[in-house]
Amino acid sequence: MTADDDAEILAVAREGFLVEAREQMQAFESALLVMETDPGDAENLNAAFRAAHTIKGTSGLFGCDAVAAFTHEVETLMEGLRSGTLAVNADISAALLESLDQIGVLLDEVLLPAGSPDVAARSEELAARLRTLAGSPRAGDRSTAIPAAKPVAAPNDTATPGARWHLSLRFGADALRNGLDPLAFIRYLGSIGHLASVRVLEADVPPLDALDAEGCHLGFEIRFDTSAHPQTDRAAIEQVFEFATEDAQVGILDPSASEDDYAALLTERCGTDPARRDALRAIWRELGVPSEAAQTPAIEEVAAAIEAPTPRREAEPERREGARERRGGDDTRYVRVRADKLDRLIDVIGELVIAGSGVQTAALADGAALTQEAAQRVADLVEEVRDGTLALRMVPVGETFARFHRVVRDVSKQLGKEVELVLSGGDTEMDKAMVDAIADPLTHLVRNSLDHGIEPPAQRTANGKPARGRLGLHAYHEAGSIVIEVSDDGRGLARDRILGKAIERGLVEPDAVLSDADVWDLIFAPGFSTAEQVTSVSGRGVGMDVVRRNVEALRGQISIASTAGRGTTMQLRLPLTLAIIDGFLTQVGAVHYVIPLEAVAECIDLPEECRTAPADTSSGTDPREVSGTFHLRGEILPWLDLARYYGHEEAVTEPQGRATRRSLVLARAGHQRIGLVVDRLLGEHQTVIRPLAAIFSPLKALAGSTILGSGEVALVLDMPGLVAAATHSKRQASGARRAAPPPAAPSPVAALERSIG
Repeated sequence: MTADDDAEILAVAREGFLVEAREQMQAFESALLVMETDPGDAENLNAAFRAAHTIKGTSGLFGCDAVAAFTHEVETLMEGLRSGTLAVNADISAALLESLDQIGVLLDEVLLPAGSPDVAARSEELAARLRTLAGSPRAGDRSTAIPAAKPVAAPNDTATPGARWHLSLRFGADALRNGLDPLAFIRYLGSIGHLASVRVLEADVPPLDALDAEGCHLGFEIRFDTSAHPQTDRAAIEQVFEFATEDAQVGILDPSASEDDYAALLTERCGTDPARRDALRAIWRELGVPSEAAQTPAIEEVAAAIEAPTPRREAEPERREGARERRGGDDTRYVRVRADKLDRLIDVIGELVIAGSGVQTAALADGAALTQEAAQRVADLVEEVRDGTLALRMVPVGETFARFHRVVRDVSKQLGKEVELVLSGGDTEMDKAMVDAIADPLTHLVRNSLDHGIEPPAQRTANGKPARGRLGLHAYHEAGSIVIEVSDDGRGLARDRILGKAIERGLVEPDAVLSDADVWDLIFAPGFSTAEQVTSVSGRGVGMDVVRRNVEALRGQISIASTAGRGTTMQLRLPLTLAIIDGFLTQVGAVHYVIPLEAVAECIDLPEECRTAPADTSSGTDPREVSGTFHLRGEILPWLDLARYYGHEEAVTEPQGRATRRSLVLARAGHQRIGLVVDRLLGEHQTVIRPLAAIFSPLKALAGSTILGSGEVALVLDMPGLVAAATHSKRQASGARRAAPPPAAPSPVAALERSIG
């Protein structure tokens, strides 16, 4: 194995450590926020302590001394809370949350060649604050770095003998291969106590010609003093070796261990071999073990020791099983995979879907029954592989929701408000890429609700409301989409103020009559803000237009419902995945269009209300005739003629030369339904969505493109955009005119084919 191989292994291991450390930080943050509201929850305090301890432990194992040393200060304060010697208060909660942020900064530095002096100074400042809160303000009470293991006891060692433990370690031959570093464990011990003396046992190291460089043959006998660390108990020492129970034998004798305990340990390590027993006794005498077991016993004592029951050995399987459950339970069910590898796999699956579509097209053209049957079988398997692969990227949205506990806590305190965050639907799953993409829009919506929506406590009380406001995050699946709602019980949107600001900026005419939905839509205009003053939270008019752009870039839509004095709900409706969807293929003119299959309700013959004369731009046909309304079983619904909306001139003709019978596809986007007029229905189609180039940005209501099995290009329709075009006909008509290419312009699909290939 070369040095480059070692560096690569270390880099991968360190990357895994950082991922796990971030997960523990999330658990720590959640526990701290609960602790602030329910300080008496003992189990929550234990959870917070365990998270901090795990961060410190793994940091020490990977040599991240700055992280381990700082987290040790946090752990010391947490131990005081857990033991009841300290009580939770606002200062302690604030200090712990600031320390959590500092741990994140220190973790960011792990991959850097050198740490920042400013970060180190901030760590020391916070550490001093934590020690003061813990009642130990003197810097000398702890070491700022994890000390290295000492080879032997210092001659002038004055530590209290009565607080010394004896540790006997034997690492297995595969310890190094499994990523364990014995020295790291010993170095970490130095952070929770004093290594009074350490003796390395090298007797089992084979001759050089038989030595396996990746094998471990070392043992250690350690005298460990905890007189200056009263919080260190047996559980704390056992947790040091929690990750090594499969690859090491760990013997721990407390300061009050009896002669029988030492005799049992001697027998466990050496059996009845006199030479090995004498050698270990000699080492114990060097280390200063105050036990008769370190002396040469009589034959009767040896026999008694051999025949005596060994409770440690009997308890070993149970202890190891418990450690296996703690350490390895999840490992048997989860495998960490690099995100770029998963993305590459999904790209390949997308190409497989396109290739499978081509096979089906060729099979239909061939006409052979066996070929068609085989092609269909391949298509079914491709669909199964596609669904299984996409499921790998589906994650619960609750992880994103959990972040907002801290956001709500910090912003509400900054604004002097009392706010309760209520989460629901956290187990709703969506694409990981989507989860990452919506984090920023959700953050802005939450901050807006806290700043503009929820009133200060005094104002709420005066209005007959509880002083404590309520902010909710709710997620659920609906009609093949995921819906996320951000709601508050605040003052609601001020219709008159929004309308007045819009008139002032020239966005609407003074005599315009707008519905509530149209008025709420104005807040998404760039730079629009009704805030009377700029705060550190919001008020500059930057954000809501970005929120809409980000949501629409994900093929989603955002809508608002608000009632004055009762609150506001912002609803985001998003597709489940961005990569591959089931589509319904249609044709309009010479162009193929794909409608997301989950949006399709039914297909019917074209109603009379939707029949208009062919588009004739030379005769000045009213472009507003691209849309209208029709009756369907007692309900009035909007319709949109895709041929007119996208400026197609030629209708599809059948092979006999007859014009095709046009159809209407009844589709939905959220709670709204719309009829789309198309020339031909072509059936279901697995669709790999590809982004459109910037040249197609003027074409509205398109989510992307895809390649058919024949090699032709089809356009994927954006249902929220089409619904907006049909339901806001007056305002959208001009947009449709701008979107439609002039008659002499080349087909959008022809341009698309050139851009792709």
